[in-house]
Formats: sequence, C-alpha cells, structure tokens
Amino acid sequence: MSSDSAGHVARSTIVPESETPPRTRVRRFLTTADGVAIDAVYEPGAAGGHGSGGVFVIAHGFTGDLGRPHVRRVARTLARYGAVVTFSFRGHGASGGRSTVGDREVLDLAAAVAWARGLGHARVTTVGFSMGGSVVLRHAALYGARSDAREVREDAWEAREDAWEVREVREEARTDAVVSVSAPARWYYRGTAPMRRLHWLVMRPEGRLLSRYGLRTRIHHRDWDPVPLSPVEAVPLITPTPLLIVHGDRDAYFPLDHPRMLATASGDHGELWLEPGMGHAENAAADELLHRIARWSVDQAG
Repeated sequence: MSSDSAGHVARSTIVPESETPPRTRVRRFLTTADGVAIDAVYEPGAAGGHGSGGVFVIAHGFTGDLGRPHVRRVARTLARYGAVVTFSFRGHGASGGRSTVGDREVLDLAAAVAWARGLGHARVTTVGFSMGGSVVLRHAALYGARSDAREVREDAWEAREDAWEVREVREEARTDAVVSVSAPARWYYRGTAPMRRLHWLVMRPEGRLLSRYGLRTRIHHRDWDPVPLSPVEAVPLITPTPLLIVHGDRDAYFPLDHPRMLATASGDHGELWLEPGMGHAENAAADELLHRIARWSVDQAG
C-alpha cells in the first residue's frame, strides 16, 4: 500500500528544545516523513498528576479518530497521570491520506511522539489499541534505543522501494514504554467472523466505499508491497524498552494465541495481562484497567 496527502496542507509543529510543556490544550496538523497531514491534540493533563513530566501518546484502532467517544474516554483517564497526545491516523477523521491498515501508520505515530518530545516531555509512553496496538509495537522496534538492533531496523526501512527517506533511528521519535492492547500477532488473520468482515471492507471496492461514507475511514486500494514487519517479528527488537501486552479473553477479533505469541516472542522482557471478561480494544477496556495501565506506564517510563 502507499499513501497520499488528500490535498491537505501540512506544516511542522515540533517545538525544538522546548523546556516547559504547554499548560493549555493545543491542536495542530503534523507532517509525517512521507508528507501526510496528521490531526493531533495535546492536553496537559491534571495538575500534579502522578505522571507529572511524562506524556501518553494514544494510537487508536481502525475506524477510530481522536474525537471518538471511546478514544476520548481513554484520554481522560490517562490524563490523570500525565499529559496526553491523541491523533487521528491517516485516512481517519480530519487527517489526510488514506489508511494503509497498520503499515505507514508507523510514520503517523512517529510524528506524534516527536511532537510530544518537542513540547518538552522527556518521557513518552505509547498506548495502542487493535490496529494501533500493532503500530506501537512496530514503531518501538523501528525507532527504539536498542543499539544491536539498529542495523536490522535500518535494513527493514531501506528494503522498501521508496525507503520513506528514513535512514536512521531518530531520537526524537523514540518511546520510553510501550502498551499494546488487543493487537494481532500476525498479518492476514481471517480466523474469526469480525476479521473476515474487516478483510472484505479493506480488500473490496464496495467495502472501501462503505468504509469511506459509513465509517468515515478512507482506505487505500493498493496492497502492501513489500509486506511490513509483523508485530510478532517486531517484538524481539523492542527490548530493553518496557513492554506491556494486554488482551481480553473474550476478544472476538483475535483469540488468545495472538497475545501469547507476542509474549513468547518478547522472552522475559515483556509483560502479559490476560483480562477476564474483556472484549476488544478501547470500547472493552474498563476504567479500572486503564488506571492500571497508566500506573504501570508511569512506573516503567520513569
């Protein structure tokens, strides 16, 4: 798959060498490495929050955007522990481009993380749900701090035909802790009815038309070429960055072999929470779970 900017005029919003994070809500269009305009919002969080000085960057699921009620609920909860950046992936909401369903979305997240750091935050936790959960895993592998994985990551970027003009791990887009909720372990999974419907939506012209006008999500018509690094392949490259994998035992999209594959791939590094009674992604994440995730993130990123 490839992307376009859908006519949006993007402008850089990174504030270099900022020492004091803003005290008010800020909304900007960020520019990704491949020139897509990404709608993003910064919120300073509750004064004196437990995670003062840190920031959560939330990566929503497919068909979501920064204004959706379930995304706003996650943001409100995490804002009690630190600042929060929400953004809409390409093809979603007011952002430009078209969705590549987890491929180039890594560049969207990188732009949001770099913006958060540019606003003065030294500690960043990426929290992703479903598609966003796969994106935070791949982002951490490609932009992480692990020196012995640098060559692997650069080879993965340069193997692409256009290379996205990325040739090195960029410090400003690095994350300090990763939380992946309800993520797939492997691509092209069709083992459940919801995933078969999703593949129809993505792969068929009539499905993409329905998605555009019914779900407000614009999907690119081109297949992945080449196929990106899968989440389970990305996980071993994340270490030593702290990693939390969260999955519900009633997830209708991805059964429990997915989180278990991710946990196995992480070795002793990652932590796995299997949540009794939980379904899929943001809508299924109870407030109590979000508080636990926030506390884990503050402890690890600190």
